[in-house]
Amino acid sequence: MSDDRTTPPGRGPGEGRDGAAAGPGEHAGPGGGEPSPGGRERLIRGLWPPRVNRNQLTVALLLFVLGLGLAIQVRSTSENSPLRGARQEDLVRILDELDSRTQRLEEEKRTLENQKSELENSSDQAEEARRQTEERARQLGVLAGTVAAEGPGIRVVVNDAAGMVEAHMLLDAIQELRAAGAEAIEVNDVRVVTSTHFTGSGGGIRIDGRKVASPYSFEVIGKPQDLEPALNIPGGVVQSLEKEQATVSVTRSEKIVVDALRSAKRPDYAQSSSQ
Repeated sequence: MSDDRTTPPGRGPGEGRDGAAAGPGEHAGPGGGEPSPGGRERLIRGLWPPRVNRNQLTVALLLFVLGLGLAIQVRSTSENSPLRGARQEDLVRILDELDSRTQRLEEEKRTLENQKSELENSSDQAEEARRQTEERARQLGVLAGTVAAEGPGIRVVVNDAAGMVEAHMLLDAIQELRAAGAEAIEVNDVRVVTSTHFTGSGGGIRIDGRKVASPYSFEVIGKPQDLEPALNIPGGVVQSLEKEQATVSVTRSEKIVVDALRSAKRPDYAQSSSQ
């Protein structure tokens, strides 16, 4: 049987029914139907509309809640910062205090390096070692409260007429003074040392078991230019005490005497580990 299917005149292979050649990306469908989509069209159809399953929605929701919580926490922390409403001069004073602390540490480092150099270069090393040992013993005696001390510093008087001041507030004042470089402290004739503890509340405060009453008088030896600003920083000791209806006065002095003494306590168990 002969094949009667022949190409019509004027239509070549690959030409459409209207006689135009199929363009790029167009391929005649089976049986001459609609042309199949190109690569770009298939990509667009695969991406849009998005096909999201339940697990993906759950993960997206959890990430949104987590991000929202972190944003709220950061904003709350920023708004509650004690320095948020501080004036420019207060911020400058705080930076100056930090610089002063850094300078004190640098000076202490240089002092120790000089002592080491003197000990190494001295012709009589035994005598130099003895001299440095005695000087160190005097310094430790001041810190331990076993010897009296005098020097420049400040006098702080806290008058608690309302009886609202508690022990931890006085302890905060001690810690702030120590951080600012206080070398010797006395409160109402009680020498403050590393083991000192405060207990009780207004009208019944005890320092190392000894009862003290308002007004609380602090005799502090150190650099006045560092000690006074440390108490007056925004949100610091003075403001905290004034919120409890107490009055606070801070006075600089070129000569502060700290003569309340503590007896040297010999440890029962601790021994020197040096050989």
